[in-house]
Amino acid sequence: MPSDINILPFTLPGNVSVKRPLIVAGPCSAETEKQVLDTAGALKSMGVDVFRAGVWKPRTRPGDFEGRGLEALAWLKRVKEETGMLITTEVATESHVREAIRNEVDILWIGTRTTASPFAVETIANALEGVDIPVMVKNPIHPELSMWRGAIERFVKHGVTNIAAVHRGFSIYSKNRFRYPPQWEIPLELKKQLPGITIIHDPSHISGNRKLIYRLIKKASRLHFDGIMIEVHPKPDVAWTDPRQQITPEAFNELINKKPFRSFC
Repeated sequence: MPSDINILPFTLPGNVSVKRPLIVAGPCSAETEKQVLDTAGALKSMGVDVFRAGVWKPRTRPGDFEGRGLEALAWLKRVKEETGMLITTEVATESHVREAIRNEVDILWIGTRTTASPFAVETIANALEGVDIPVMVKNPIHPELSMWRGAIERFVKHGVTNIAAVHRGFSIYSKNRFRYPPQWEIPLELKKQLPGITIIHDPSHISGNRKLIYRLIKKASRLHFDGIMIEVHPKPDVAWTDPRQQITPEAFNELINKKPFRSFC
C-alpha cells in the first residue's frame, strides 16, 4: 500500500544531506569514559559520520548491565567536543529524551523493543513535538512491517519528519545462523511503501557474530541501502554487552576500505 505520508530524505543536524553510505559507529554500550573516548579517538579519522553508544540499555533480564545513564551522556558530549563527530544514543522514555537533548545529543534512536510498543512510541513522539532533531527508528523485534511503519507514522503525526529506518533483524524462535535473521523482504517493502525513507543497515545485531558482518554489508550494498550502523569496541571480547558482534577499530578500518563501502549507492 503506497504511503499517505511524506517522508523526506534523512538529513543531519543543520539540514546537511547524508552522503552514502552514512556511517554510524561506536560501542554497543558506554562502559567507561576511557572506553568511550578511546573508541571515538580511533574512529574520528575513519570517515564516521555519527558516533553511537547506548547509555540506557533495555535488558531482557534484571540484573544485567543496564547502562551508565546520565554519567555516560557527559562522555558522549565530550566525544562531540573533542572529535567533531555527531553523537547518537537510544531513548525509550520521555525523561531519556529530555536528558539527551539537554546533553546536546544530535540524533536519537528508537530501539527495537520500544518500536514494538505503540504507547512508548506515542509518549516519545509527543515529547519531541516541536523539537528539531533527527530520529532513527529500528524495526520491531518481531517481523511486523505494519508496526515498524506505524511507529514512523506516529512520529510524523507529531511533526517529526526527519526520520530514518534502521534494519536490525527480527527475532524468531527457531535456530538460525544469524542472531536476528534479516528477512530482507521487510525493509524492502517498507521502502516500497515509504519511497523517501532512508534505510540504515545494522549488521552487528543481525549477525550476532563479527565473522558474518562483511557478507551482510555486501548484501545491503547490493540492495541500495543508505548506510550502516555498526558496533565498534577497543576490546570486544571483554565488552560488557554483546561481545561477539562488536569489532575492533582496526577491523572496522579494514572493513570500510573494502569494495562494498566504495560502491554503496
